[in-house]
Amino acid sequence: MPLRANAGIPVYIVATVFSSFCVITGLIWDICWHLSIGRDGLLSPPHLVIYLGAVVAGLFSGYEILRKSFWGSKVEKAESVKIWGIFYSSLGALFCVWGALAMLTSAPFDDWWHNTYGLDVTILSPPHTVLILGIIGIQFGAMVSVLAVKNQLKFQTLSQSVKKNKDRILFWLFALSGGFLLTIWFTLLSEELGRMESHRSSYYIFGAAAFPILLMAIGKAVIHKWAITAVAAVYTALMLGTLWIIPLFPAEPKLGPILNHIDHYQAFQFPLMLIIPAIALDFLRNRFAYLNDWKLTVILGSAFLLVFFIVQWYVGGFLMESPYARNWFFGSNSWYFGSNPDWEYRFKFAPFMLESTPELIKGLGIALIASLISTRIGLSWGNWMFKIQR
Repeated sequence: MPLRANAGIPVYIVATVFSSFCVITGLIWDICWHLSIGRDGLLSPPHLVIYLGAVVAGLFSGYEILRKSFWGSKVEKAESVKIWGIFYSSLGALFCVWGALAMLTSAPFDDWWHNTYGLDVTILSPPHTVLILGIIGIQFGAMVSVLAVKNQLKFQTLSQSVKKNKDRILFWLFALSGGFLLTIWFTLLSEELGRMESHRSSYYIFGAAAFPILLMAIGKAVIHKWAITAVAAVYTALMLGTLWIIPLFPAEPKLGPILNHIDHYQAFQFPLMLIIPAIALDFLRNRFAYLNDWKLTVILGSAFLLVFFIVQWYVGGFLMESPYARNWFFGSNSWYFGSNPDWEYRFKFAPFMLESTPELIKGLGIALIASLISTRIGLSWGNWMFKIQR
């Protein structure tokens, strides 16, 4: 018999969403660890949280595959994807198992890398790339697993009240898994989307290329008026939660040179204000729902860049230069232990962080093209996800 939660939702669905939460919080903690302590080990606390997420996703999804393959009913097998002529699985469970294997493989690879080359100088080192691909596998698998169950709901013989309650729970599980995926999406590009880059066009080119594809896919994948806003809210809440909680704990640098003497964790980053363009996108896609995807691409892609640029230009300037941002709430006072705390451009834009007006306009033109392409791909991706039932 399949394990089910109180609302009739398969337990492995809840487990994969929980594992998605573990891996992204563990990853953010690990980044703060490197900013505050430096060297870590294979079994450091952040790594254990990440591995917990991988193990939970792998075990629950693996069990679900084996159960369906050898003890599942004909109906369950008909609703699954057949693999190698033997196994039956949902598409989401496959992504989760693959992601878990990639993550656990990256662990000894990362330990060897540190022992050989020392501290990482970039987020996307080879072992971290394998890890992040595995994390994306788990997080996308969680989102697809929820979608499959949600889309099967319309064919189930349940009362309308039961269906409505179950659909509401599944939507929030989808919003959570989508928000966690959006957070790792941001983390991948965080080195290009820091407050020091917020007055350069490259900041908006990266943002326009990366975020519409996921946000539009989310908006198309489910029927809900505020789907994009809900996912952006989850991302914002997670980023703020880690920003405010992790620095409460003590930490001491253990790798030289130590130029900034600290006694507690340094925060990661204040979240991008993606919730503002998300609200605009939800409003516009509902207002112009009668248009085809090509026309929607022009409206939504242009709107995203316009709102994103206006909001982040001023928020980035505030975070960079305002003394009111140098506190626990905004986290702009956090500083890597290996950097000089008295650097003259710590709290103001250096000349090399800025562009001339013609350069900025040219870059924003490139960002607009990137936003339109990203939006169109996202809409197509969302149309595909909307049809997932296995």
